[in-house]
Amino acid sequence: MPAASRESARVWCFSELFFVKEPQDVTVSRKDPVVLDCQARGEAPITITWLKNGGKVSENERIYTLSNGSLYISEVEGKKGELSDEGFYQCLALNKYGAILSQKSHLTLATISAFEVQPLSTEVQEGGVARFACKITANPPATVTWEVNRTTLPLVMDRITALPTGVLQIYGVEQKDAGNYRCVATTIANRRKSTEAVLSVIPASDLKPFHKPSIIAGPQNITASLHQTVILECVATGNPKPIISWSRLDHKSIDVFNTRVLGNGNLMISDVKVQHAGVYVCRATIPGTRNFTVAMATLTVLAPPSFVEWPESLTRPRAGTARFACQAEGNPAPKISWLKNGRRIHSNGRIKMYNSKLVINQIIPEDDAIYQCMAENSQGSILSRARLTVVMSEDRPSAPYNVHAETMSSSAILLAWERPLYNSDKVIAYSVHYMKAEGLNNEEYQVVIGNDTTHYIIDDLEPASNYTFYIVAYMPLGASQMSDHVTQHTLEDVPLRAPEISLTSRSPTDILISWLPIPAKYRRGQVVLYRLSFRLSTETKVQVLELPGTSDEYLLEGLRPDSVYLVRITAATRIGWGEASLWTSHRTPKATSVKAPKSPELRLEPMNCTTITVQWQQDSEDTAAIQGYKLYYKEEGQQENGPILLDASDLEYTVSGLDPRRKYHVRLLAYNSMEEGYQADQTVSTPGCVSVRDRMVPPPPPPHHLYAKANTSSSIYLHWGKPAFTSAQVINYTIRCNPVGLQNASLVLYLQTSETHMLVQGLEPKTMYEFAVRLHVDQLSSPWSPVVYHTTLPEAPSGPPVGVKVTLIEDNTALVSWKPPDGPETVVTRYTILYASRKSWIAGEWQVLHREGAMTMALLENLVAGNVYLVKIAASNEVGEGPFSNAVEFAVLPKETSESNQRPKRLDSGDSITYSDYYHLDQKSMTGIVVGVCIALTCILICILILIYRSKARKTSAPKPVQQSTDQLSHTSISLASANEVEKSIEGIAENEESLLPMIVGSSFIDAKGGSDLIINSYGPVTKGNCKKRWLFFQDTKKVKAEEPQRRFAQAVCLYQPGTTVLLSEDESPSSPGQQSNFQVPFSIAADTEHSANSEGSHETGDSGRFSHESNDEIHRSSVISATPPTTSPFASSDLGVNVMSPDKSNCTESPLLFATDQTPTSPLQIHSAVQN
Repeated sequence: MPAASRESARVWCFSELFFVKEPQDVTVSRKDPVVLDCQARGEAPITITWLKNGGKVSENERIYTLSNGSLYISEVEGKKGELSDEGFYQCLALNKYGAILSQKSHLTLATISAFEVQPLSTEVQEGGVARFACKITANPPATVTWEVNRTTLPLVMDRITALPTGVLQIYGVEQKDAGNYRCVATTIANRRKSTEAVLSVIPASDLKPFHKPSIIAGPQNITASLHQTVILECVATGNPKPIISWSRLDHKSIDVFNTRVLGNGNLMISDVKVQHAGVYVCRATIPGTRNFTVAMATLTVLAPPSFVEWPESLTRPRAGTARFACQAEGNPAPKISWLKNGRRIHSNGRIKMYNSKLVINQIIPEDDAIYQCMAENSQGSILSRARLTVVMSEDRPSAPYNVHAETMSSSAILLAWERPLYNSDKVIAYSVHYMKAEGLNNEEYQVVIGNDTTHYIIDDLEPASNYTFYIVAYMPLGASQMSDHVTQHTLEDVPLRAPEISLTSRSPTDILISWLPIPAKYRRGQVVLYRLSFRLSTETKVQVLELPGTSDEYLLEGLRPDSVYLVRITAATRIGWGEASLWTSHRTPKATSVKAPKSPELRLEPMNCTTITVQWQQDSEDTAAIQGYKLYYKEEGQQENGPILLDASDLEYTVSGLDPRRKYHVRLLAYNSMEEGYQADQTVSTPGCVSVRDRMVPPPPPPHHLYAKANTSSSIYLHWGKPAFTSAQVINYTIRCNPVGLQNASLVLYLQTSETHMLVQGLEPKTMYEFAVRLHVDQLSSPWSPVVYHTTLPEAPSGPPVGVKVTLIEDNTALVSWKPPDGPETVVTRYTILYASRKSWIAGEWQVLHREGAMTMALLENLVAGNVYLVKIAASNEVGEGPFSNAVEFAVLPKETSESNQRPKRLDSGDSITYSDYYHLDQKSMTGIVVGVCIALTCILICILILIYRSKARKTSAPKPVQQSTDQLSHTSISLASANEVEKSIEGIAENEESLLPMIVGSSFIDAKGGSDLIINSYGPVTKGNCKKRWLFFQDTKKVKAEEPQRRFAQAVCLYQPGTTVLLSEDESPSSPGQQSNFQVPFSIAADTEHSANSEGSHETGDSGRFSHESNDEIHRSSVISATPPTTSPFASSDLGVNVMSPDKSNCTESPLLFATDQTPTSPLQIHSAVQN
């Protein structure tokens, strides 16, 4: 055996069984021999058997099988009955794996009929157009030639065109063209000649008047098979000679590669394809004028079946389920049937066929076979094969039991079950099977889920429908028996689509509105009401009618004649109203049109995704004469096409070249020589298309540069690049998403989009996901892109911090502590502490502190004795902020009654949390406190020495500035009439003198509403000293560092005399000579020290307080309020503050300074005024 042969045999044995050659359609003459090819390959031995019309061929000396498997017929018989060899032939190949059947081969005998159309004699004026036609039916199609005076007509002249359809056209007729014409039809077996027709030529007159264009032979509707040649004839006359042009009614371009013009205007389309189908328009136009006429014809292309989806070979365990899918397209729509080992399969309880699918339940060993899907129509048949291999296993689990279902919604049912009692530990997956309970041959659906659950929600069901469910448990080499079946009903829902409506008029003042029932798929329950809305197109007022759900028409009466009305309809179930249809227009007839043709009864039916059949019937009682019909159609929202002129005898028309999944509005009316009749309007929707997939075309490349970014705790934003293509194409994408390490494949999420980006939502927080993208273009799919991994953000804290505790550790300082929010997955990066006295809380003013997520305690300093404070805390992270805790109240006792070690007093309230024990400080905390106190005392001592030194230097120049300051203060907004008035003002606020101190903390401001440390009260912006170093361990280090540069320029001043109020000023930043300051601070005093002006950027809290997360160092200068207009002052500063020194203080630590504004630069420190008590 040669090496090549051995190699070939080794290659073939890998495939079980397939055809190398299959029989083809053939036409032969009687008594001629014929060979029908059939060659199969696979594991030997292979037996070939021939079938004719489904039965086995009886072989004899005239018909027998050759050694290569082909069928040979020595003499084809054409007699009628059983002796005729005509019919459909198939070969059946069989080996140990099973059997396969070939496609059908149609054997026909060559025939030719008599002439159906003979050429007719005609008289033509010289220079005119002569046309002869003949028609004959033959198999194979006959070749038609022409003779003049019994001799072959020469076709070399441009004036003469002979069409393959049997038409002869002679342009510019001359006297020599006169004669006897006949056509000759020739096939492989016969030859026929028509009768002769005489062409008479009349001499032309010298006067050639203008003549409008007229089409004397227009195109005819043609139905052609794939790859044939089609000719659309168009012959026109006129003076001057008209120009012929072609176009498509759907405005699509005509295929220039497969079309050309024959003669003077005939359109020939060679190698016809499905996309050539449509309405073609011939237009004859007089050059240089607007005089034209048109004629139209529809080209319908018939196509043999072609597979869109092929069945794939499967390996299944015994008692499992096998599902084969097969889809094909063609024109007419192909019929799908299934074969097992070459024999047709019929549905039974275990094997079902529906919607071109084959499902085999509870597989048995006998199901191990070769299965074929056969698609056939009038144009041919094709088959595709797949193998089912059954794996045997005896140790199977028992069936799941206690199966029960619960309705969740109109489209979802929850299914639950118990694990098998026997071998449940070997179960690796469950298979959920469900199908509609009503009707026959309903499609059964299957969902495979993991073994880690015993419940599943089926959420793709139709509303208001009964479904049957059962469960099968799977192990690696087997499956259990089916569980018991359960039936459950889904709830109703609102209609998914409005009815298709039809509008006609019986008189000039009425419109009959009729509609078809909504298909059950879109009805989603029982329709109980219809709502009709109508209005004049020129008015906005809409009239509404509600009709019972059993009605299917309604007559609107009392309308205006010759007016356009807009009508739409809505349907409702017991759940509610669905979406309304778009407005459909209809013009009522004119009042004078009483004798016009009535509206035809119109019916629309989609043939396929791009073709609509329009059928109509004229009222038999209508006595008006009808000359023809006018047909118009348009896609909703697009320009109307038409009119298409139809003969009075036409009762059907096919509209082709439409777009799938679109709604079209069709209107039809009859007309006569007097006027147009009443029109009929109707809408129809085209279905979706199933496109052909070509295995030979390589797949497109996958998307590139896939990028993922977490958007929230439940969403991730994806972006990818579109591959480069040679031309612009419509591209769709599929995104695959699943958590990393997913064990249950049924939980993989697939999403579709036409964009190059998508926000994937509904994800779990703080979970890593993997993503991949593939594209679909021209019915081809790319491979998946490289996988990208990304983690969702953590979820914002869902609860507040817990265990909030407040302890008063000094007269004006409290320590607040807390624990992180409950939940192990909660991530906290920052805490927000809000606290305020009751008085400030009523005014909506909160002071804000922020601490990092690692800290769970904070100091509340400068509290006012005698006040009750409220504290609440919230946790936040990069995603957002959680809720605030319940407010905790604590009291700061007055100094007269408070002792250093006294137990803090706490007040109970509905939202408060109280504690009865002290806050215990550890050794480290006490060490830090002692060190902090020492540092503070050192700072105080240094400040006192500096102030004493500087006060001596000022004594020589003090009287003049004091007098000057007194004069300036008379022009400011502070009214200091006398020392007594000042003393009264101070006494008025003596009770709350401590309330000012918590507000003046640090060198930056506290804004109770803005969230910063800025206090905006009646004194204007107030700064606070930072020389206090107590409790440094609990201070915010970032804040301390930010404040250090400011303290370099702020010179501390303390001029204290008992019973004296001192106003101080200081420049924190130098001003250049002559520089004008735009910021002026007029002085004013108010009794309420907790009042603050509104600041921008405030946020509402749950108890009407306001806080902001703005920077603590930001100073809202615009918040300073003046009671009187500002005046010029010799004291200027960049950052200004106001304060009144209390006479009760016996020491000073970086005392807060009172600044005034001016437009001229001053020395770093000046004394404004001194008011004696």
